[in-house]
Amino acid sequence: MEEKKYGAVSFLPLLIFLVLYIGSGLYFTFTGAESAFSKFPRHVALLIGIVIALLMNRNMKLDKKIDIFCENAGNSGVIIIGLIYLLAGGFQGAAKAMGGVESVVNMGLTFIPSSLLVPGVFVISSFISTAIGTSMGTIAAMAPIAIGVAEAADLNLPLTCAAVIGGAYFGDNLSMISDTTISAAKGVGSEMKDKFRMNFTIALPAAIVAIIMYWSLGGVGAIMGEHNYEIIRVIPYIVVLAAALIGFNVCGVLFIGIVMSGLIGIFEGTMTPLKWAQAVGNGMSDVFSITIVAMLISGLIGLIKYYGGVDWLVNSIISRINKRKDAEYGIGLLAGLLSAALVNNTIAIIISAPIAKEIGKTYYIAPKRLASLIDIFACSFLALTPYDGGMLIVTGLVDVSPLAVLKYSFYIFALIITTCITIQFGLLRTDEEKIFKRG
Repeated sequence: MEEKKYGAVSFLPLLIFLVLYIGSGLYFTFTGAESAFSKFPRHVALLIGIVIALLMNRNMKLDKKIDIFCENAGNSGVIIIGLIYLLAGGFQGAAKAMGGVESVVNMGLTFIPSSLLVPGVFVISSFISTAIGTSMGTIAAMAPIAIGVAEAADLNLPLTCAAVIGGAYFGDNLSMISDTTISAAKGVGSEMKDKFRMNFTIALPAAIVAIIMYWSLGGVGAIMGEHNYEIIRVIPYIVVLAAALIGFNVCGVLFIGIVMSGLIGIFEGTMTPLKWAQAVGNGMSDVFSITIVAMLISGLIGLIKYYGGVDWLVNSIISRINKRKDAEYGIGLLAGLLSAALVNNTIAIIISAPIAKEIGKTYYIAPKRLASLIDIFACSFLALTPYDGGMLIVTGLVDVSPLAVLKYSFYIFALIITTCITIQFGLLRTDEEKIFKRG
């Protein structure tokens, strides 16, 4: 009796979570409330879903259901994700307190030619977000400066805002310390450096298209005032990115970045050992929420899988799939639609990853390809929503319509098209995948 399978009904707890979280967010959005999606805490909505899951299958002992939940919530993959989240948050906090973010922004602004102002904004946003691992942090740091420059130089404001957002998502989608990269790679069992290379191959052509479009439409302006920077404050970001790409352990790399940021800050006098510790702690605190969410969702997915939900979903998708490219489109759409609905690409990836992993096994899709697909679609779909956090930041700083900004989102559109081309024509296959296909 304990082995009763519920099929589609297994997803009821997850659907309840989505309805509560998304429904309340939309309601408060329509009523004009600030931080609409924070009014009903997602942890509470998720907890309600978990309780529903524990109440299902009454013939099964509650102790066993809780054991299944805990085994999945605390498996090694989830714990390593949480550890990387905490180290990435600590590094971001320490580097920002040391003055790293300001130096990265100002260094970029110093070298932008007046004829390449808008494409330069895109490139700087890309660099910053790749370095600091967060699209929202990049937009918050870069948007006020970029908008101020655009206003002073009489440039197209919506175009400039779109360049900031596009660049922010370029780096967030690639950064070794981005929560989306961490969640996607670890969720499907890929090495982050392999996922980076796969992503970069797809993102680079899209970025080139965006740069050309921003150059042709951007006009000419000038950046006013001084933008002082210290190259030494940029070094921790470069070390973390380079070491992670070489293949060093990500946890070790992030720890080195935290220590380097502290030593540089203390050496320059921008922080004391106590302030460094506080900055690291504050950065870690910022990611506590997503760490707990990752554990809770993993536990819930574990129960759903035990109840037969994942097998049902995979079989349902497979029954409608005739070839591998259909599977890749399905995986991408799943991650993208969840991201747009949840207004959170990381949670969408955490939910999508185990399902994508199961589908990937059937069609022998390499983990790095799976990680790349769910990350790209989750980020792209969210970036094209008018209620995304980055969009709210730029439209809050200047009186422009989200739709006016979205029509200039050249990078996001190009990224989706480039990804679909690789799916449609079977590009970027690994040697193992090619051998499987021939077999």
